[in-house]
Amino acid sequence: MRHEDFNYKEHGFTGHLAEPDSGSWKAVIVVMGGEQSILPGIKFAERFADYGITGLSVSLFGAEGLPDSPNSIPVDMFVPAIEYLREKKKIDHISIYGQSMGSIFAVLAAQYIGGFENLILVSPTHVPFEGTLKDKKTMTGRSVATWKGEDIPFVKADFSRIKASKYYRHPDSACKVTGMWIAYHDAYKNEAAALKARLSVEQTDARILLIAGDEDEAWPSEYSVRLIEKDLKEKGYSKDVKVIVYPHGSHLNGLMPNREREKKLYRMIPLIGLMYKTFGKYKDLNISYFDNTEKEIIEWLNS
Repeated sequence: MRHEDFNYKEHGFTGHLAEPDSGSWKAVIVVMGGEQSILPGIKFAERFADYGITGLSVSLFGAEGLPDSPNSIPVDMFVPAIEYLREKKKIDHISIYGQSMGSIFAVLAAQYIGGFENLILVSPTHVPFEGTLKDKKTMTGRSVATWKGEDIPFVKADFSRIKASKYYRHPDSACKVTGMWIAYHDAYKNEAAALKARLSVEQTDARILLIAGDEDEAWPSEYSVRLIEKDLKEKGYSKDVKVIVYPHGSHLNGLMPNREREKKLYRMIPLIGLMYKTFGKYKDLNISYFDNTEKEIIEWLNS
């Protein structure tokens, strides 16, 4: 496996490439989150490379030249990333994978730039949200995402009444959910703002795979998946669409890094269960979803 690193100053984006030794005629851009994430994007890019597909993770914040927090992140930086794969690596078959917050940028890249064969969204949201400062508490009044310097429409979540990481009972959820879940659940009720901010998934012209857990404790990803599915059907979307919703599924979902190479990471799974209550309660079931999701994603990319 060959690796290559990119920085914003020199390349126009920050990212990490994992390429099969024999090269590949397919590539996936991986969008996870910050440069210093607990689950770094390069580990997911490597997992695609294990299957003979070049993986290129693109970081959203936390590196030189990028915002230091999820705020005013330029979607424009996906342009040079795509150009690199097409012009330098001579790859025409490019897909994009977005997990959690990365789902916003996967859709926006496909919507504003285009040219992706597949759009894979795991534990997604259907709207961009307001940006935050590095303390993860202070809201900025700006969108989390920009295009050509302009804010992309977003919804505002009210965190003044709750703590984002604390767990609560909520009448609209069968499981305990975080304050963040409640804040976004309530934000979606502002129909005018949510409609204005809704991601135009139908403009991506890609085959679409949507994956969520029905007890996502971080935000209502099943709601977003069902809404995206409904929109696509109502608009007569012509490309393939598949929806997978896992019973007792957590926010922590999707493709996972290689178990043999990342043994230390997998030893941390019990600690992950403390952060994600659904995952901790149904640990074995959710671990089985990792394997099933990986199978679904690779089959989707190769079909």
